[in-house]
Amino acid sequence: MAPDRPQVHQVLATLGYGDAIGHEVLGIQRVLRRAGYESDVFVETADYRLEHLTRDYRDLVAVSRADNVLIHHFSIGSRASRVAYALPDKMVLVYHNITPPEYFIGVHPVLVQQCFMGRRELRAYVRRVMLALGDSEYNRLELDAAGFSETGVLPVIPDFSHLEGPKDPFVAQQFDDAWTNIAFVGRVIPNKKIEDLIRIFHAYKTRYNPYSRLLLVGSLAGFDLYFAMLQDLVARLGTPDVFFLGHVRNEELRALYDVVDVFLCASEHEGFCVPLIESFYRRIPVIAYAASAVPATMDGGGLLYTNKDPLEVADLIDSVVQDPELEDRIVRAQDAALDRLRARDFDRTLLGFVEQVLGRPAPEHPVADQWEQYRLVERLSELRRGRPALFQALPAEPDGRAPAADGSGPGR
Repeated sequence: MAPDRPQVHQVLATLGYGDAIGHEVLGIQRVLRRAGYESDVFVETADYRLEHLTRDYRDLVAVSRADNVLIHHFSIGSRASRVAYALPDKMVLVYHNITPPEYFIGVHPVLVQQCFMGRRELRAYVRRVMLALGDSEYNRLELDAAGFSETGVLPVIPDFSHLEGPKDPFVAQQFDDAWTNIAFVGRVIPNKKIEDLIRIFHAYKTRYNPYSRLLLVGSLAGFDLYFAMLQDLVARLGTPDVFFLGHVRNEELRALYDVVDVFLCASEHEGFCVPLIESFYRRIPVIAYAASAVPATMDGGGLLYTNKDPLEVADLIDSVVQDPELEDRIVRAQDAALDRLRARDFDRTLLGFVEQVLGRPAPEHPVADQWEQYRLVERLSELRRGRPALFQALPAEPDGRAPAADGSGPGR
């Protein structure tokens, strides 16, 4: 490899274990390294199981060059994001979508603010990036609406290596029997509409099949209030056999997919929804609510529904469970959709975007004094954490009101 060849690095706020973005980041790195590029992943935080695959985002400053390409996986604003913005590298933004903040009202006030700010901050990159990519057409259209002049689609990598290998049956073995297992895989978070899954399952269990379970596989972290609301709903409905399994390791996920009879999705906001494709890969019939990117992700596979009436969806589930021919037709349609996805040349698409950006001069950096602004923000954050009493000494506002406790503006 030529020592002066431009490098292509990635930066993101956090690299999570077992999530779709994490799989894509590592897949992109594999493609870039196979193509001969020096390519590292710079993060603010990482799951301890993945830390050895990453570098601290502050190290990015030392390797930054104006002719490098920096692939920025944009999410809720972070220090890593602000450093990336300030560097001279040619930037490609990859947008995985930010959940609309209204889903978190009354459940997670901090996330309401973070999602609102993240969506607003996205527009600051319109002048900064040379190319903005969505990982689905749905996400690309959001980039168009945000004002980005050059957009494209970098499809989700159809990499199922995390579903291959040894299985840990400890979690799954208690569900490996003659009962019908209905499952959803994804974070227990309001936009996933877990409450709708519970209502649908209640209708199915009481009307059609008492020998059935609902398996909810996904992290519960950070949404204690929402989880409590869901448990209250289960108690009020009097519905047994609803299992919140939390975050599982890949070995456990492989075993759980073995016992699932139907994958049910009621989510109202998805940028892509990788678990749908994982279910296709494991040949599990999928029934999903037709919202946001879900219909495009399904691409003619599975069953879509548009009416969330629990009895109607329960009837769909019963039809699939009771009719082997219908299940076979659904699974074969999913096979065809998966074949179409896997036929897309991800490597060539990614490298084409990289070469497109490398072959053009970088635009003028939109904020010349970004580093000074960043230094001041970092210093202010340190003072806020270490000496919050300083903000009590700020002068009063002209109208006599006390300053805000965080120093951000008028008190309330």
